[in-house]
Amino acid sequence: MKIAIISDIHDHRQKLQKALAQIQDVDKMICCGDLCSPFIIRDLGAGFSKTIHIVFGNNDADLFRITLTASDFEHIHLHGEAAELLLDGKKFAITHFDNIGRMFATSDAYDVVCYGHNHKYEVAYEGKTLKINPGEIMGELTGNSTFVVYDTETDEVTRYEISADAG
Repeated sequence: MKIAIISDIHDHRQKLQKALAQIQDVDKMICCGDLCSPFIIRDLGAGFSKTIHIVFGNNDADLFRITLTASDFEHIHLHGEAAELLLDGKKFAITHFDNIGRMFATSDAYDVVCYGHNHKYEVAYEGKTLKINPGEIMGELTGNSTFVVYDTETDEVTRYEISADAG
């Protein structure tokens, strides 16, 4: 199973659209928070028709409207601030916050831990646990607009960069 993992969109719709165009062949999506505005939920739901798992970040302020908008899309699943998921036999922990993600990884309770918040791309092992920070869709803090696709069968993580001309 191939899973797109994105984070820290921060209302950058054009970059999100470019990312969505590149992941139409994956099986699921994980978003590690900081969508920011409720309209990003609509963009995600309309732009990707398969299952989307979302956790909230510190900049997702209008949770009422985000939740209301998500209710229009059966394939969007909101999980609050953290989620535990079993996907293709792998146990995932998902959070927005990098410090909490690292704590999940050191627990040795998960196969894969996904997080964002600091906008810094990172793929590394903590013991047997694969830590994935896909970087930022926004692309302004690090200068790189990135996301990843994780293959559950091979444990390979492929990094994608969105071109600078996108929004």
